[in-house]
Amino acid sequence: MPAPAESLTMRLRNGRSVCYAQYGASDGDVVVNAHGGLACRLDVAAADTAARVAGVRLISPDRPGIGGSDPQPGRTLLDWTADVADLMDQLGVGRFAAMGWSMGGQYAAALAWALPDRMRRVAIVAGALPLTEPGVFARLPAFDRIYTRLSQRAPWLVTPCFAAMALAARRAPALYGRLAAGQLGAADAAVLRDEGYDEFARMSAEALRRPGGVAEDYRAWMRPWGFTPEQISVPTDVWGGQQDELVDHAWPPELARRIPGATLHERPGGHFLAHLYYPDIFASLLGAG
Repeated sequence: MPAPAESLTMRLRNGRSVCYAQYGASDGDVVVNAHGGLACRLDVAAADTAARVAGVRLISPDRPGIGGSDPQPGRTLLDWTADVADLMDQLGVGRFAAMGWSMGGQYAAALAWALPDRMRRVAIVAGALPLTEPGVFARLPAFDRIYTRLSQRAPWLVTPCFAAMALAARRAPALYGRLAAGQLGAADAAVLRDEGYDEFARMSAEALRRPGGVAEDYRAWMRPWGFTPEQISVPTDVWGGQQDELVDHAWPPELARRIPGATLHERPGGHFLAHLYYPDIFASLLGAG
């Protein structure tokens, strides 16, 4: 069984390079992963076996400035869809599905809106409503609000924080993982413990190795989407964890209500619920032709 390829690179037509990982079946149906915040292309490493069993070729690119991808200051959600379209073209992929976790949920939604002729289906997992809508930003967890505002107003202050987190993840991975688990709810702490604190730290160290890119990721998610949930026409699944302590429990039902024809899946689990339901997510993504 071949090992996952976790540090592939492709030069886009605009001259920037994108780094991506590939998991699952190399000849399977393509699912593009939009990683979460404070995360990177490695945040779906745990899905490798489930993707292989499902016949999914899981392609997970770093967003600009994250991990191994070149930066793109001032980028928007829709800028990222152009990068994905270019990457798929160069990989010889026509139609594909997409999934986005947490901060990545809005990027999966953007693919659905921008590339409807190429998208089979989209899964938004533990995602947020548009943060520019009234009252939404205030319902984020405190750490996300703080990192966002500092990234907007004082990047010189927050980037050393991200650098320190990266150093801790590299130098003391087990301790870093345990501390991270301690800041989450019981359901998510169990996921980190079961998959290994070192594995979470490995992903975090790569995600945070370009602190300026992490700050730009926080700035980007506060920019307007360029579309509304009501304008998405691609079949969409919205997944929410019943024990999620990071996302407002009203958001998944609200997203599913606003996206025409969307299917809501509320399951036991926390913010990391995808790790509990990868087989179900993949089965749903492949269910639409």
